[in-house]
Amino acid sequence: MNFINDQHTNTYPQAFLSDVLTGLSKPNRYIPPCWLYDTVGSKIFEKITDLPEYYVTRTEVKLLHEIALSFSQIIGPNASLVEYGAGAAIKARIFLNALIDPAEYVAIDISFDHLEQSLTELALDHPDLRVRPLAGDFISGVMATSLDSETQRVGFFPGSTIGNLSNDEISTFLRSSRDYLGDDAYFILGADLRKSSDILIPAYDDAQGVTADFNINLLKRINRELDGTIDSSQFSHKAVWNDELSRIEMHLESLEEQTFEVAGQSFTMSKGDTIHTENSRKFQRPELDKLIQENGWKMVRYETDKDAYFSVMLLKAHQ
Repeated sequence: MNFINDQHTNTYPQAFLSDVLTGLSKPNRYIPPCWLYDTVGSKIFEKITDLPEYYVTRTEVKLLHEIALSFSQIIGPNASLVEYGAGAAIKARIFLNALIDPAEYVAIDISFDHLEQSLTELALDHPDLRVRPLAGDFISGVMATSLDSETQRVGFFPGSTIGNLSNDEISTFLRSSRDYLGDDAYFILGADLRKSSDILIPAYDDAQGVTADFNINLLKRINRELDGTIDSSQFSHKAVWNDELSRIEMHLESLEEQTFEVAGQSFTMSKGDTIHTENSRKFQRPELDKLIQENGWKMVRYETDKDAYFSVMLLKAHQ
């Protein structure tokens, strides 16, 4: 086992505090979705991926199994796989098993404790693989570790996480990742595709209320980590389809007028006010082509499942 811990301290509580105080102070309250994924939130999200309504993970995983070998043949041997938003590293395993003699796996996630737990077993299963967990907000693409210059560098951004980002954030991420990974790099990118709201809304507002627990856990996290006094029972989970912007929006809606504190700062919300916690954008092929081409990459392969619910792309760096 070659498990290398490059991360010694988690520097994110201050960033969490700043985002929460800033977001709650805005007229349209908004907290970035990365803060949904503490250790508790990450475990709840794993439950979401198994829900019958949540088509995203099972569709993508099936597609990854179908294409992993052909993508790996293009990529070639001795790869450093860099996964952005690794979580439980379930999808990385599909490619690590398919890649020809992979050299290194760099796993980046906002929840470091959850990440370490996930990677211990993976390192045991791949004794010749260098495994590096990193805690960080990967959207900037700026990483605190270097890659082996002798390996074939491959970025990996599965799931529908790219749909959480604005066009400006996607551009920043793709460009900075291109700079980090280098001139000859490949990138495996997943994106959820536009489809009927009859499919989308239940996927983000399931009958068992697991997604609601996931969203409301953000309030509980604020209480745990930022000395909050929020009564989470006075909020409800709300998922809506914004057709104009082609995205599912998740909100936490106040059930009554209430006042609470975060780190000693007071906030008041009226009944019906919301805290916007996540966007999950659904793409069409021309949008993806444009974003990829304009930000340092070219499309090598574009694959979808038979229903065209989800796409996985293989990109190559270009000047």
